[in-house]
Formats: sequence, C-alpha cells, structure tokens
Amino acid sequence: MQAVILTAGEGTRMRPLTLTRPKTMLPVAGKPILQYSVDALRDNGVHDIVMITGYHEEAVRSHFGDGSGSGVNITYVRQEERLGTAHAIGQASELIDDEFIVLNGDIITDPGLMGDLIGSYHERKPETLMVLREVPDPSFFGVVKVEGDRVREIIEKPGPDAGAGNLINTGIYVFSPAVFDYIERTPLSRRGEYEITDTIMMQVRDDLPVRAIISDRDWIDVGRPWELLEASERLMKDLEDSVEGDVEDGVTIHGPVAIGEGTIIRSGTYIQGPVYIGRNCDIGPNSYLRAHTCIGDGVSIGNAVEVKNSIIMDGTNINHLSYVGDSVIGMNCNIAAGTNIANLRFDDGPVRMVVKDDVVETGRRKLGAVFGDGVKTGINSSFNPGVKVGKDSCIGAGCVISRDVPSDRLVILRQEHTTMEYR
Repeated sequence: MQAVILTAGEGTRMRPLTLTRPKTMLPVAGKPILQYSVDALRDNGVHDIVMITGYHEEAVRSHFGDGSGSGVNITYVRQEERLGTAHAIGQASELIDDEFIVLNGDIITDPGLMGDLIGSYHERKPETLMVLREVPDPSFFGVVKVEGDRVREIIEKPGPDAGAGNLINTGIYVFSPAVFDYIERTPLSRRGEYEITDTIMMQVRDDLPVRAIISDRDWIDVGRPWELLEASERLMKDLEDSVEGDVEDGVTIHGPVAIGEGTIIRSGTYIQGPVYIGRNCDIGPNSYLRAHTCIGDGVSIGNAVEVKNSIIMDGTNINHLSYVGDSVIGMNCNIAAGTNIANLRFDDGPVRMVVKDDVVETGRRKLGAVFGDGVKTGINSSFNPGVKVGKDSCIGAGCVISRDVPSDRLVILRQEHTTMEYR
C-alpha cells in the first residue's frame, strides 16, 4: 500500500512559528511533527510515500531528502495553488497504482492506528475508509454521522445545537484509485476550496461503500502554539535514557534524559527528566532544566538559567540568569542575560493568547511566550504570559512586554535620567 501525506499548508494559527517553516516541520519531543507520520507508516510496512508540498517546501525536502534516512522512499509533488484537500490529493494521481493511505501531516498518531487501518481495509474492502474518533467538543472538527460502520453524513464544524454527535474526522483515510475520478468532479466549497469531505459525500450519495473505524488510540491534533507543549508532554512520557554527549562531574540527573552527540552538560547543572537535549549543545554550568523541556541542536544555555517545560529550537542561545517557563522559542534566537519569561498570570487565571486576531482561552494555567525565529532580547527584559514575538524582532533592555510584537520590529524603553552632583 502507498501513502500520501499532505504537507503543503502553512498553519496560520501557529504564527509566528510558521512564518519560516510549514507547521508540519515544527518540533515535538525532539523531531518534526511530520516525522511521526513517516515513522508510523514505515513501522506498518508502508514505504512508498508521496508528499504534497507547497509552503516552504525546502524545509521538508531538506530534512527528509529521498526518505532513505527514514527507511522509506519519498516522492514530492508541489501543490502550486493551495486549493483544498481534494485538490492536494489529486496532485498524486499519476503516482498512485492501487489503494493508498492519506493523512494530514500535522497530526501525530499511535503507530498502531496505521496497522488497524490497513487491517480493516483489507478485511472490508470498501471504496473509502475513514478513521473517526469520539471527542467531548467536536465544534472545531468535521463531525461524521454513521449507521453501523457506514458513513452517512459529514458536517463541518457544527454548532452546539446541531445534534451532530461527537464522532470527528481524524483526517486519516484509505482510498481506492477510483477516488481520483470523484476528485475531478468535486465542486468548490463555500470556502472556495476543493475539499475531500465533499468528495467523500459524493461517493456516499452514489451509495458506494464508504465505511469508518472508530479508534481510541492516541491521536494528537497540533493546531495552536500551546498544543506543541501539550503534545511534547504526552510524547515525552515514554522517553528513554540515551546519553551520547559529555556529562561532567557534578551534574545531577533525575528521570529519563536523552542527550545528543557532541553536547556537553557542565558541572552544577540539575536536570529533572523527562528532558530531551539535541546534538552539539552547551548546557550550564549551574543550569536547571525541568521536566518536559525539549532542546534542539546547537543550543547554548548559560550559567544559572532555568528552563521549564519549554521547546527551544536549533541554534538559540539563552544567556545567564534567565528564566524561560512553558514557552516555545524559535530558531537562532538570542535571549540576553536576565531575561524573564513569565508563565503565570498575576491573578492566577487561565492564560489567553491571540490567534488570528481572536483572543483565545488556552485552557492552560501556565503558559509563557512564543518567539518566532531570530528574536533577540536585551538584558533584564520581561515577557508576560501568553505574548508572542514575531520573527527577527528585537526587544530592548529593560522592556516589559505585555502584548504581541509583530515581526521585524525594534522595541526600546525610553527613560528620563536626572544627573546631579553627588559629592
């Protein structure tokens, strides 16, 4: 069986993190979101993968190449215009010979789900097979109505009074090649896109066997910045000890820790696992890395720095006497000495964050900041919970940031000084 992975979109709700990469290439527990799908397919015998790319496709191609490093064979097709999921899947028509799996590249699943899907398809041989999941709040998803195992209706993001049920579409399918004929005839949706759910409903109306399996295996939909932290927390619970770098005398480690090749952990550092540290990092001395922290490659964390439950991407420096709590920090940032990123509101209420111009309740009591790539902070700068700083912005010394800062901005603090004779 072949597979098609959709990874052409940006993921606008993840900005500023996706201004420089597609959402599928954001790191969770030490590897890109997209890598989990590739690994799950490979582990279930699917080695021939077509990736539908578009936005910042160079990030995907650079990481995966021809797929041989991941034990698969990857062919790339660029979706020049992102006109919806049906349009994206249709781009692979010339490369598909038989039944094929389709999945969105921005989800993380238990690898066993792929095995369940393949086994169920071979047993039932439907025209289309969908994976569904029961959730408490289906309002952000497409809800699927079924009779037995047959799909009868798909309702996109139903309101609370729609009576649509709680079975959602996970974005994981098996199709026969006949789906391409239906894709060709799929009309534009109200959103101006060619959507695969409309394609499937055409099959349903033609009384083709469109069936569903309901899975309770792990399925993580990563759509907003704080969900990266939640996904990392869930995946790192299974982290295994692996120390390939150099750990000096005087380092204290509790719990599972993965330390990459070429990394040095300097004396006096205290690590409270699970913690993932990439390659060629320089940590300490006297740093404190707390549980569920995930550090990329080439990161420097200086003297007396505390990092709690955060994702720190490649090439970032966090200099001495700084605190980073429950935050996502992009690549090649420079966090100056004495920077404090707060993760708890003064009134102890849930943290809010602006997502696509809407103020959203994150549901998290503790959440720090989100920095795009290339952010620089000045000494003794501070950041309130839930703020975002766009790529390549610079925050001057002593600034207190309480609202989002766009990309490519310089924020400075102006002070009046009085100078007088002292003696």
